[in-house]
Amino acid sequence: MPMKNLAGESLRDSLRSQLWPVPLIAVVLAVALGQFLPFLDRVLEDVLPTTLSGLLFGGGPGAARSLLETIAGSMVTVTSLTFSLTVVTLQLASSQFSPRLLRTFTSDKFVHNTLALFLATFAYALTVLRSIRIESSDGSGFVPELAVTVAFVLTLASVIGLVLFLAHLARQIRVETMLRDVHRENDRTLDRLFPTDRRREETPIPSSPGEALHITSSGFLLSVNRRRVRSAAASAGAFVVIDSHPGASLVHGMPFARAWGTDGPLGGDRLAELQEHLNDATRIGFERTSTQDVAFGLQQLLDVTNKALSPGVNDPTTAVHALGHLAAVLSSIARRSAGPETLSDDDGTPRAVLMYPTFVQLLDLAMDQVVTYAFTDPRTADRAVAMLQEIAVTSGQGRSPEQREALLHHLRRAGSAIDESSLDDSIKDQLSSHVAEVGDALRQPSPVPSRL
Repeated sequence: MPMKNLAGESLRDSLRSQLWPVPLIAVVLAVALGQFLPFLDRVLEDVLPTTLSGLLFGGGPGAARSLLETIAGSMVTVTSLTFSLTVVTLQLASSQFSPRLLRTFTSDKFVHNTLALFLATFAYALTVLRSIRIESSDGSGFVPELAVTVAFVLTLASVIGLVLFLAHLARQIRVETMLRDVHRENDRTLDRLFPTDRRREETPIPSSPGEALHITSSGFLLSVNRRRVRSAAASAGAFVVIDSHPGASLVHGMPFARAWGTDGPLGGDRLAELQEHLNDATRIGFERTSTQDVAFGLQQLLDVTNKALSPGVNDPTTAVHALGHLAAVLSSIARRSAGPETLSDDDGTPRAVLMYPTFVQLLDLAMDQVVTYAFTDPRTADRAVAMLQEIAVTSGQGRSPEQREALLHHLRRAGSAIDESSLDDSIKDQLSSHVAEVGDALRQPSPVPSRL
């Protein structure tokens, strides 16, 4: 993906995870509309046809003020209710499933649009209320009939929006919905970082230690600007390797990259300038995002799995569902060319290598936690073994020797975890049989047959 698209995606991800941008825009537009429609009312006061006038608000100034005051007051109450329900949902997701799932809710467009509708109706009603004039000795009264009618329509839309929001919230707090959203977000990340037509280039890295480059801030590495990294390396006459991948936790002063001069050792000033440019090319934050962090979605699914298997929750069915999504994500990664990316000049000269995790590393991340927690329940243990089988089946002939060896390694770990578990002996025998079946098939050169 072009870097400008990744930069735009990073900005969009930052904005859509906040609750305030869409409601703020809606309030500004509502205030502008509340100023314009009363002006339009004055212009069209004696021009509108009788048929259209009959559909507009027909009360006097007192009735108009009372209606708008009621709308404004009720919208504050409804907005408070909506916000309270959203907070309760966030607390439930955090305690019951995973704190990392909060971004899924705060990024929900339906929640953004509902809050925007309620706050826009409130701001619009207050703005139109200012334009109503009661007849007095100082002048004639004025009722913006068109503007008041629009306020009434917005109120009806808000009532419908409240009902739809409650229905939407009931769906969103379901664990199946959350797992689906995490899965889809992870698929989008894979499409950005490891598109299906990506071809991994093996660029040799110098055996010498190279010059260490240090990070100048602390937090998670959120994204790396490819264009700026390539430009900085070319300007310094250097070859750079960014050792830290997006999602890694960095501490101020720690090395995160290495550099080698293409025309000799890097001098002090040139090295310092390169380090400054590379720090400017990295985005650091205190919360992981899915923009370039392909392991973030996996960790969210693993969090749900581990939480469901904890003694305080004890929900193996949820763990089985989460492992199903985990298997689908890992299978997708196995079919792609994951791993480091080489950045080259227009003439093909390699300038930098960005370290992204390989399939084997991501499988290790998943299985380290699955082996630790999933083999205390027969269903999750069987699902974990089936996950390895599904990855092997779906990767098919494209499975590399490294992938096969990694799958066999974790299959052996699964077998050991089964032997050491406290499960019933008959259940152990069934699981061990499943492990042996998958192992025998993995050792075959042909794709693994599906288990019936």
